[in-house]
Amino acid sequence: MNAGEFEPVRGVPDLYFHDVGMFDTDGYGSVYVYDAERPAVIDTGTGANRETLFETIEAIGIGREELAWILPTHAHLDHAGGAGHLTVRYPDAEVALPERGVRHLVDPEALVAGTKSAVRDQWQYYDEPEPVPEDRITGLAEGDRIDLGDRELVVHEAPGHAPHHAVYHDPDAGVVFTADAAGIYVPEVDTVRQTSPPPQFDLDQCLRDLETIADLDPAYLCFGHFGPREYDRRLIDEAKRAYVEWVEAVRAKREGLGDDEAVIEHFEEASTDIEFWNPERARAEANLNARGVLAFLDRGETS
Repeated sequence: MNAGEFEPVRGVPDLYFHDVGMFDTDGYGSVYVYDAERPAVIDTGTGANRETLFETIEAIGIGREELAWILPTHAHLDHAGGAGHLTVRYPDAEVALPERGVRHLVDPEALVAGTKSAVRDQWQYYDEPEPVPEDRITGLAEGDRIDLGDRELVVHEAPGHAPHHAVYHDPDAGVVFTADAAGIYVPEVDTVRQTSPPPQFDLDQCLRDLETIADLDPAYLCFGHFGPREYDRRLIDEAKRAYVEWVEAVRAKREGLGDDEAVIEHFEEASTDIEFWNPERARAEANLNARGVLAFLDRGETS
């Protein structure tokens, strides 16, 4: 599947996933469209390639007055940057996301500044977010249920990636929309990579979040990066191992080099992610993830 295209999620009726072409990279950013009684879009991409998402929603058969929900899993702009644009396009849709992310979408100025600081020259691939009207956004908490008419999504907080992060669970279909809580799934090699962005990545909580997902005993995991995968416990164990080994690698390299910029440069140069992403994306991913671990280590937190 290429950027701008969509496919059904095999085994889950009425569920589709769309490749938003995030960062001009195929197979990196997913948006899910649930053609339920009260249709929903789960995550939104950065907003930069929103026209292809609109085309996908239309092709699935959801009209502009029919979309009921816009459901970012958290406020990071690669997942929520398109939310405001979607509210303009779909006038009857309500936005809902974890409570701590609401203020960032209503007034995105601070979020934009933080994102620019975090992603640096990758900002060229984002779009300025449209503010979400206060009367069209709802905050979610642990255990809340999102009514899609003929099914519902249950909210489970998963703050290891960021304090405003959650996963959404459809218990009837056995689907968990993992966002970033289960890491980055790479279909080409059928494995999971870590994602540890600054400034609030928390290794210990990430490991607990992975157990939260395992305890739900899903049939399918729908990754924000990238795509759906039938569940097996191996994925959770691989993700745990990836996170622990990654943090230890950054810790050891900092002790050896004694200079954080040298640490970041080392992991940029050593990245093997060019096997499945373009070199620019691979370097940017390594940069972001290394800085997130360094911030975690600076807080004196250990696993």
